[in-house]
Amino acid sequence: MSPQLSVVMPVFNVERHLRQSLDSICAQTFSNFELIAINDGSLDASQSILLNYAHLDHRIRLVHWPKNRGIVAALNHGIDLAQADLIARMDGDDLSHPQRLEQQVDYLERHPEIGVLGTLVDFLHGELDGRGFDQFVTWANSVVTEREIEDHRFVETPLVHPTVMFRKSLVKQYGGYRDGEFPEDYELWLRWLQAGVRMVKLPSRLLSWRDRADRLTRTDSRYKESHFYKTKSTYLANWLKDRGIRRVMVWGAGRVTRKRASHLLHEGIEITHFIDIDKKKIGQTLQDRLVIDWRELPRPGHAFVLSYVAAKGARVQITSCLERMGYELGRDYLLAA
Repeated sequence: MSPQLSVVMPVFNVERHLRQSLDSICAQTFSNFELIAINDGSLDASQSILLNYAHLDHRIRLVHWPKNRGIVAALNHGIDLAQADLIARMDGDDLSHPQRLEQQVDYLERHPEIGVLGTLVDFLHGELDGRGFDQFVTWANSVVTEREIEDHRFVETPLVHPTVMFRKSLVKQYGGYRDGEFPEDYELWLRWLQAGVRMVKLPSRLLSWRDRADRLTRTDSRYKESHFYKTKSTYLANWLKDRGIRRVMVWGAGRVTRKRASHLLHEGIEITHFIDIDKKKIGQTLQDRLVIDWRELPRPGHAFVLSYVAAKGARVQITSCLERMGYELGRDYLLAA
């Protein structure tokens, strides 16, 4: 019998946590799956652990690459090998809760209009005690509905990568993971969202996500902050142009905000003004653009505002100010920190 689901798991030097991760998949309440584990040139005992598990469980298909080719190559190869129409992601150091696969398969079967389904996460600090990821996890767990993912995609990556399950047909239609100077998962979600793929999350914590000092998001140059902003700006500019918006006002007149927003200029989007609440900045000209108070904004429909202020509390305040003026998220403004 062909598997109903293919779980794709790239593995690279995760011997410390691999057994727990494999156990969490093998013990799922949903059993009709194959686990495609790609050992991407591990130098530790990961390969021998995978061999032992594959010997014990026929659902595990093992691919061994003597040299490391990278996560993009491993993911795309695993998808190519997948026998099922549904693809689930999993990493070799995370833990899937027992009903994760069952709940995701059931949802996608009942909602054929949804292309990508994520979940909420628990966060395993490990030896790093969070170091900034706590805030991201809290934010990611607050972005759940299809509308929230649509409206907040330019703040951060709205899906935690190892939680997702998606339809293989999307890869054939819109392309899979791409290699380049950008985070491969975030670029994929932005590209698929731009193409109209519908995404949502189950409002349950179905994966324990582990932070490690050697995780790619901490060590690989593709995950530099500057690459996030450049990637976001390309798709944000496309989003604006698709709606006939070529001129925007940017909320945030600080140096960092101006630097982040400047990527839009290279994409053909004009910044007309900066908006700030700092009285010392209001009235100044920065980069040949006037800094105005938010109360000076025109009526909704006469300007489009992009907030590039990253602090969560500030985003709440900005949202409150704009909506008191009648601005609507996704129509008159976006959060794009």
